[in-house]
Amino acid sequence: MPDNLTPKSKTLVREVLADHVYEAILQTLLNGEREAGASISIDGVARELGVSPTPVREALTRLEATSMVHRVALKGYRVAPLFTPVELAEWMDARLVIESVITQEACQRGTAELTTALEKSIDGLRATPLGGSYAELRAYWEADELFHQLIAENGGNQFLLAAFNSLGGQVQRLRFFNWQDGSDAAKTIAEHTSILEAFRTGDAVAARAAMTVHLESVKSRALSGASTE
Repeated sequence: MPDNLTPKSKTLVREVLADHVYEAILQTLLNGEREAGASISIDGVARELGVSPTPVREALTRLEATSMVHRVALKGYRVAPLFTPVELAEWMDARLVIESVITQEACQRGTAELTTALEKSIDGLRATPLGGSYAELRAYWEADELFHQLIAENGGNQFLLAAFNSLGGQVQRLRFFNWQDGSDAAKTIAEHTSILEAFRTGDAVAARAAMTVHLESVKSRALSGASTE
């Protein structure tokens, strides 16, 4: 890093670099380039990407929060195994319990700004191109995740929000469904729209019911694409 940069500029450069490393490692995980259980060498990744070990450590710490990688004492980081169908079902059930309550509370506290933000997130999901590339997977995940994150952040319950965040968002599900046919995206858009309609009318009970239907449907679709081995 150049020595003539200001402290603020150096911080910005570090953040951009850390984001780049995070995306690079995540891409290899979602593309299946790293096998489940495989060791991830910090020094090795640093050499591959031409960076110092520091941003690699930061990226792996962030990825650990998504459950995509695990840190093993005295052994470093390893690629997390795929959820088994049972674990995937349990994960979705936990999301259903948490998000159904959050959705009802967020709708009760709803504002015009929140409704507009939810509308824009659905527009973003519609704009996501369908295909099998990492960029498209990433765009889909971010648009889908934004909708749920907006609701969670507006539920007014810090403990439910912490529980939601601890589940690691949507990224685990991306390792299961068949992206090629686009059916998941189309159904997700329709289900998000049903939730949005309840927010528009301020019907908190309907919002909770629509979120329940959505997550149960997501669970069914995810399990249909999961390995039964």
